[in-house]
Amino acid sequence: MFRLQGSRVLAVDMTGDAVKAKNGSMVAYDGRMAFKKLSGGGEGVRGMVTRRLTGEQMTVMEVKGHGTCWFADRASEITLVGLRGDTLYVESSNLLAADAGLRTGTSFTGARGASRGNGLFTTTVEGHGQAAIMSHGPAVALRVGAGFPLTVDPGAYVAHQGNLRQSFQSGVTFRTLFGEGGGEAFQIRFEGDGLVYVQPSERNTIAGDV
Repeated sequence: MFRLQGSRVLAVDMTGDAVKAKNGSMVAYDGRMAFKKLSGGGEGVRGMVTRRLTGEQMTVMEVKGHGTCWFADRASEITLVGLRGDTLYVESSNLLAADAGLRTGTSFTGARGASRGNGLFTTTVEGHGQAAIMSHGPAVALRVGAGFPLTVDPGAYVAHQGNLRQSFQSGVTFRTLFGEGGGEAFQIRFEGDGLVYVQPSERNTIAGDV
C-alpha cells in the first residue's frame, strides 16, 4: 500500500481502507477520499493523559477511500519501515504516516527528551504494517548487535526498533571538542539487537548544555 515516488513523496494506494498521516501532509489525491482529524499523542486514556502532561499538539488525520493519496512534508526525505508485530519508537515530528491498523501510543523518554528540549514522551507505532518516517537528509539504518553497542547524538536520532536498551552517557562530542558546545554533553547508547535510524543533519538541541 505504501510506495515512494522519488525520495520525498509517499504514495498510498487505497481500496476502501485507511491510513493515518501527519495533519496537513497531503499534497494530492485521485479517486474518492474522506479526511478526518484525529487527536495526537496516542490513542485512548493514556494518550489523553500524555497530551496533558507534555502539552503535545501534534495532530493526525485519517484518510480513507478509493484511489491514491500523496503525502510530503517540507521536502523531507522519507524512509519506509516494515513492522511485523514489533514496535517502532519515533520522534513525533519525524512520523509522516502509518497503516490505520497499526496502534499508536507514547513511551517515556526521560533524559533524552529533556536534553533535546522536547517533552518526556515519544511516539510508538506497533503491530503489523508499514510506517513512513521523515528525516533531514536520507536516513541511515544502523544495526545494533550483541557485543556491538551504538552511540548516537540525540540531535541526529530519528527512530529505533527491535529489542534495544537505551542508556545515557556523558562525554565529549565533536561539538564540545571544537568549542561549539556550552557544557557537559551526552549521547544515547543502544545495546541489544535492532535498528537505529539517524539523519545526517542534526536538530538544534541543548544536549551540549546538560
